[in-house]
Amino acid sequence: MATELLYKENSSGTDDISSTKKRPTASTKEKLLRAISDDPNLPSLGGSISYIIQLSSSEDESIRQLSHFILSDVSLAQKILCLSNSITFRSSSTQAVTSITKAIFLLGFDTVRTCALAILLVDGMMSGKRAEYVRTELIHALAASMIGRELAKHSQFKDGEEIAVAALFKNTGRLLLAAHDHDKYEEMIACIEQGAHTPEQASMQVLGFSLNDFTETILEKWNIPASIIQAIKSKPAGTLSSPKNKQEWMQQATELSDKAVPLIIKSCASGNLELENKLLARFGKALDLNKSKLDILINDATEETSALQVNVNLLPVVKKGKISADMKDTGLHLNADEDVLTELILADTTADDAQVVQRYPSGKPHNASVLLLAAVQDVAEMMVANNYKLSELVMLILEHYYNSLGFRFVTLCLRDDQKHQYRARSSVGRNDPEYQKAFCFPAILSTDLFYLAMARDTDLFISNAAAPKVRELLPRWHQNLLPDTCSFIVLPLVFNKKPIGFIYADREFAAPEGITSEETRLIKTLKGQILTALNLK
Repeated sequence: MATELLYKENSSGTDDISSTKKRPTASTKEKLLRAISDDPNLPSLGGSISYIIQLSSSEDESIRQLSHFILSDVSLAQKILCLSNSITFRSSSTQAVTSITKAIFLLGFDTVRTCALAILLVDGMMSGKRAEYVRTELIHALAASMIGRELAKHSQFKDGEEIAVAALFKNTGRLLLAAHDHDKYEEMIACIEQGAHTPEQASMQVLGFSLNDFTETILEKWNIPASIIQAIKSKPAGTLSSPKNKQEWMQQATELSDKAVPLIIKSCASGNLELENKLLARFGKALDLNKSKLDILINDATEETSALQVNVNLLPVVKKGKISADMKDTGLHLNADEDVLTELILADTTADDAQVVQRYPSGKPHNASVLLLAAVQDVAEMMVANNYKLSELVMLILEHYYNSLGFRFVTLCLRDDQKHQYRARSSVGRNDPEYQKAFCFPAILSTDLFYLAMARDTDLFISNAAAPKVRELLPRWHQNLLPDTCSFIVLPLVFNKKPIGFIYADREFAAPEGITSEETRLIKTLKGQILTALNLK
């Protein structure tokens, strides 16, 4: 298997391959490219990957965009939340993670982005393909990415998390070969395992072209940034010197991440020791590593890889009631004192309780009050931490309104005194970019429902928007923008008796079940928290 390949001294793309036998197999490359282009999953996968990679963690807008992207994919959102609540990724806190925005706040933008990329890659490549070779290469990619993530934690360079992304895609060529040409993949792996060829030489021998170059071609098609594509290039053989710049460090760290994977996959102990020595000889000086540091790095990356495998359903298939040997290796292992500690932890049942189990026809969850209570606690915890960005808190509150009450679209609309208008600033839900852009109207005196609510500082709940009295009060812009709205709420934001905006949320269905007094209290509490944050920030 690819994950069991031993480290080879001369494994860079600059190796002398003149001694290998090249076969004119251009058709193999064409066949592979054709198979990839015909794969219905890859174009959308490439587009999604490109979109997430190009989000910058330094911009508030990127947090909103990442939250929106994850929330738009129910399966992806569920897996991110499960991963965020795993022991490994939540080791520094006992707080339950119940929203994507909270996951980004607690775990960090880069961590959530890297995990989302890993989940997208697995979902995209495993769809319709259950071949063991594909699974093997995906595990290799996840492990390499987690090693890169650990290296990034100790980097002196800004945005070092990029190497976790580069390491995730370094074996893309091999992964695509495994998915679309099993025979050639088997032949290439066999060639490497015989010990006479490096991986690069083996790809030239079997395929007639460089698999490393092929990886670059695919990543370019996916519009992956040049800095990441450059990072997957290996340096010449031999002991590496300290990197002169970030790009050189990324190349070194990405190569180490890829070659250290067998230490996580756990082959034989003697093989691991030999591999460690070779890795330290090549990368020790350049990346300031010794055996102790490498062991800690691999141990942490192993736990994170195991958590990822569990949450993206990459564990081996159980056959006839037996668990395969590699399944035993991939589980999270707690030693005795950790077992005792786990038993003594103050139980936090919020995450378990705050699960939607049943909904009314309107879409509102039956346990809305439980969900809203968890929302209020989430927001309070973030505000107490006092290191949040206003955009993060706003997104958290909007996301909780959206999930807790089953809305289609939720937005924060604020007054713009310079333009004399009210316009949506942040939003969550279906088609929210289009709705948000069009959710804008003049700040002039009117008798419509929105102005009346703000003028009287009165929270409104409309269970049936088709009622004649309600229709008479709906402004023309709302009827044009959201003509299919059947129920909605308007929560005015008034500070020192001056309206500064409102929170709006709607559904496509009527809501005859209404809102209970407890739900009303919690809805108002959330509104109060956003008013406090707007005032403080």
